[in-house]
Amino acid sequence: MPVIVSKETQEYTREHTFFEKIRNIRKTIAQVFEKKRKGSHMKSTSRKVVVVGTGFVGTSIAYSMINQGLINELVLIDVNRDKAEGEALDLLDGMSWGQENIKVWAGEYSECKDADIVVITAGVNQKPGQTRLELIDVNAEIMASVTKQVMASGFDGVLVIASNPVDVLTYQAWRVSGLPANRVVGTGTTLDTTRLRKEVAAKLAIDPRNIHGYIIGEHGDSEVAVWSHTTIGGKPIVELIKQKDRLTVADLAVLSERVKNAAYEIIDRKQATFYGIGMSVARIVRAILNDEQAILPVSSYLNGEYGINDLFTGVPAVVDQNGVREIIELTLTPEEKRQFDTSCHQLRAVISTIGQSKVS
Repeated sequence: MPVIVSKETQEYTREHTFFEKIRNIRKTIAQVFEKKRKGSHMKSTSRKVVVVGTGFVGTSIAYSMINQGLINELVLIDVNRDKAEGEALDLLDGMSWGQENIKVWAGEYSECKDADIVVITAGVNQKPGQTRLELIDVNAEIMASVTKQVMASGFDGVLVIASNPVDVLTYQAWRVSGLPANRVVGTGTTLDTTRLRKEVAAKLAIDPRNIHGYIIGEHGDSEVAVWSHTTIGGKPIVELIKQKDRLTVADLAVLSERVKNAAYEIIDRKQATFYGIGMSVARIVRAILNDEQAILPVSSYLNGEYGINDLFTGVPAVVDQNGVREIIELTLTPEEKRQFDTSCHQLRAVISTIGQSKVS
């Protein structure tokens, strides 16, 4: 006699089978990521990030990462322990409204040991009328001190540098850390590049996400807008110049200056920039944690690329779970190459002024 199964039981069985398949798929995905992790320098699957420095920039980075649900654990470190604790408590207060229940606490350098990424923002801020390169004397010493303490924990992940002057301090962090150059990544010209896209988008009344182009070189006054590789919806911007009612060569010069002076405009009005760089660092962190192989204009170590050796500066690079996988070498126009070489020369001159006492 056949067994009669109720409709409810059949539905339950189907649902149970469906959810069992989902669990198996998730398990398989987790196993794939675990295998990839074992081939990388990721210390854990906890997606743990440490932020050193809880000033405006550090807290903006923390806030951006939490809002985007990028991490599972966040450790805040600051020379002012009370400040770090206060920021952690403030962030935790809103956690029930967030995408994920992220663990956040004020910690010590020893807790960098099992972190996937350590973001360093420590240093004095740029003041009105001051260039980023003028910050080097004090910030080079701070970077050396912080990097030593991070590495003393046994840290073996990816260092992300967001302190200014970022290209010089990324080089400093690399020298002090002893890490492979690919695992020390500066924010480079990620913020400058978003500013470029914003300005072009405003000029042409187009969504900035459909503008593709890069600022390269120093994150600062000698940065270079690579107009020869800037496109709008796939169309080279230089072609738009031929349509004189849309854009002119003079317009490009104006847009370049606006991008270059953007930070000064903000600092004059509110004494600091932090939201833009906070979102830019979150983008870099996302690329690393998710092993995206995303192309981002980060401060990367050049070893012959663009004809430059032994220098960190902003160039498009493939970013994956191990930091910078490779440099994308753009074919520059003679004028762009001249400007880029000048920018690199200025950075090298500043690096040469950092005394050995600030490194060892």
